[in-house]
Amino acid sequence: MSEQKRKKIALIGAGNIGGSMAYLACAKELGDVVLFDVVEDMPQGKALDLRHAAPVLGSSSNVTGTNDYADISGSDVCIVTAGLARKPGMSRDDLLATNAKIMKSVAQGIKENAPEAFVIIVSNPLDAMVTLCQRETGFPSERVVGMAGVLDSARYRSFLAEEVGVSPVVIDAFVLGGHGDTMVPIRSHTTVGGIPITHFIKPERLDEIEQRVRKAGGEVVALLKTGSAFYSPATAALEMAESFLKDQKKVLPCAALLNGEYGYEGIYIGVPTVIGGKGVERIIEIELNDEEKKALAVSAEAVKSLITSLPE
Repeated sequence: MSEQKRKKIALIGAGNIGGSMAYLACAKELGDVVLFDVVEDMPQGKALDLRHAAPVLGSSSNVTGTNDYADISGSDVCIVTAGLARKPGMSRDDLLATNAKIMKSVAQGIKENAPEAFVIIVSNPLDAMVTLCQRETGFPSERVVGMAGVLDSARYRSFLAEEVGVSPVVIDAFVLGGHGDTMVPIRSHTTVGGIPITHFIKPERLDEIEQRVRKAGGEVVALLKTGSAFYSPATAALEMAESFLKDQKKVLPCAALLNGEYGYEGIYIGVPTVIGGKGVERIIEIELNDEEKKALAVSAEAVKSLITSLPE
């Protein structure tokens, strides 16, 4: 009998999001986990803590911490959270110059040590960082994606569930476009148990909720005061990783490179995708109404503007 190779997940950045992902991956037994960070001893400390939790969790996943990119060798998935987090009053775009330098270094480490990995970018500003990572690694676009749509859609579903008074699991919703103030909640495809959302909530109130979705990340930052969201982005990124590792072929919104879909060429933007064992296996084009098409165009222009600001 041939031995089944254990999956390996590299988490680049061992801060709050990285640590939360390591815990979730261990609890779900998605594979062995490597926590990488440039801060000495910190990833090793978190890894040791998680190994102590494994017996209670009933998990056989091994978690290690490192400051050496060589230790991510052979990883099936690399999830990148490295970079500065937002502080109150900062937009995601304010992080561009600093995080671009960090992303270039990260991309080189992945390219040299995990050349076959599926790469999920969480670092902000998301759309620019995933563009830069794909450019620097040279990996096929189906293996470099941005985590934004899953998170933004989850926030939308959460707010709608609270408003309607139902479980969020019965709400289907997509938030597309860039991961920022121009993101586009797709009201025309939002349902509660298959029933259109407009049956439950009036348009004016939906406008307010959708604006809150756009500002949700900043709302968390303002409340925390010393950092940004971590449980929700960690959970969202792990859903994408799990769909890849288990070839689940889930329909998930994420920042994918478009080649003519939705009328855009050569730009990373949030769209519905099918994520399976080959990465982004398909981009799904859904029918948008005129208002949604206009909003997506505005979001695409914002993403293009951000990308042109990337350092060479």
